[in-house]
Formats: sequence, structure tokens, C-alpha cells
Amino acid sequence: MKRYLPLGLVILIVIGCQNKPVWFDEFDYSGSPDSTKWNYDLGDGCPNVCGWGNNEAQFYTQDLKNVRVENGNLIIEAHQDSLGGKAYTSTRIVSKHKGDWLYGRIEVKAKLPRGKGTWPAIWMLSTDWKYGGWPESGEIDIMEHVGYDPGVIHGTIHTEAYNHVKGTQKEGKVTVADCMDEFHVYAIDWTKDKIDFFIDEKLYHTVNRDPKDDFKGWPFDQPFHLIMNIAVGGNWGGKEGIDPAIWPQRMEVDYVRVYQ
Repeated sequence: MKRYLPLGLVILIVIGCQNKPVWFDEFDYSGSPDSTKWNYDLGDGCPNVCGWGNNEAQFYTQDLKNVRVENGNLIIEAHQDSLGGKAYTSTRIVSKHKGDWLYGRIEVKAKLPRGKGTWPAIWMLSTDWKYGGWPESGEIDIMEHVGYDPGVIHGTIHTEAYNHVKGTQKEGKVTVADCMDEFHVYAIDWTKDKIDFFIDEKLYHTVNRDPKDDFKGWPFDQPFHLIMNIAVGGNWGGKEGIDPAIWPQRMEVDYVRVYQ
């Protein structure tokens, strides 16, 4: 005899399947970040792009002092110390070749550092550089915050046609006064012709593809990977200097979830 599930249960099962992330890290362990999910950008960017292209003051490491998982959170911590000719150390953790996606919803729940000179970011770059180097292959900034402008969150795209060097970047911003004291969910919904930016499920910025744009305006038709880091100083983060009295500073990440 056939048995049928109640319609309501079927709907719940379907919704549950749709809401299951295709890639995630809940940071429910301790020690170094999961090596099956994360790589690192190390050093100061030299010889290719010294200062990571922004005259930044940090040297990136994968030392536990700068990056670790504890108490259910990923900790990225910047210190005022000397390494590689730089006065600060920090971490830039990347999912490249271990988490790469074309379209989807990317969510990161995080609490941000504070103080002049901090420049935390949750962002994405092209994995294969299909259209060439930066900015031709694009950049998606899910969250940027500069410590001299506390509470102001930026969501931005950069392309060959629209980027901060030309002053044409497509940027949205919103004030989240307690972003340095409380966790918030920073997210994008990325589809073929649109990227929506959210904080705590609230939409605050949308970038639509102009029908006239080729790859110079919309290179977002290729896989991208996730990057999380704290930069120190730099052209933007250090615009009003670096406060020497605030270190160390940390960004804490409760989870990363990717849905498609």
C-alpha cells in the first residue's frame, strides 16, 4: 500500500533542502582553521604588489597569534610587531581552490575591530583571473570598514570600468553603530545580472548589470572565492593615521555559509 507524506511536511523538506549551504565553516573546533577549506595570502605582497596595492602596513602570516579558531569563532588578529620589514602582522585567509563559486548567497557573521588604522574586509576576487589582473577580473566587497569612520559599512564592486582608482566604483554604505561590539551578518545575493548587499537580512545596496556592459563593466560571470582579513593603515585605512595605542585588534567570525 502506498503511503504519502502530508503536503506540509513535503514543503518543509523541500525548503530545508533549499536552505542547506553548499559550503560552510561553523568554526566548531579549535586551533588552526580547517585546511580543507582555507588557504592564506602571506607576506607583504612583494614583489608583485608591495603593500598589497594599497601601501598597507602589515605582514600577513598564518601563525596562531594572528589566526586561530577558539570558542566557536575564527579569530583574525592584528598585532603591532615587526616582521618582514613591516611594523604590524595580521592574516588574510582565502578559500581559493577550496571554495569557489559562480553565483549564490554568501553570508558571514562577524564582529569587527576598532580604532584608527584598522581596515577589516570580507570580500571576493576572481579565482581564474579570466579577464586579466585587478580590476579587470572584478572584486566584490561584501563588507569593508575603516576604523577612523566607525560604524560605516561599505559594500562595493570594482571592475575595469568602475573602480576606486577612477572614482567610479559602485558603492553602497550604511551605518551599523555597534558593528565593533556585536556580531552582524554581512551577505550578498549574486545572480547573473545583479548583486544585492545585505546586513542582518536587510537590503541596503543593489548593483544591476547595465545591458550595455561587457566584461569591463560586469566580469561577474566566472567563479570567485572568499577572502577575510584585517589590513593595517594603507591608502584608505590609514587616511587619518594609525593609532599606536589600540593593538592588538581582532575580527571575530562566527560562521561562513554559501548557498546556491
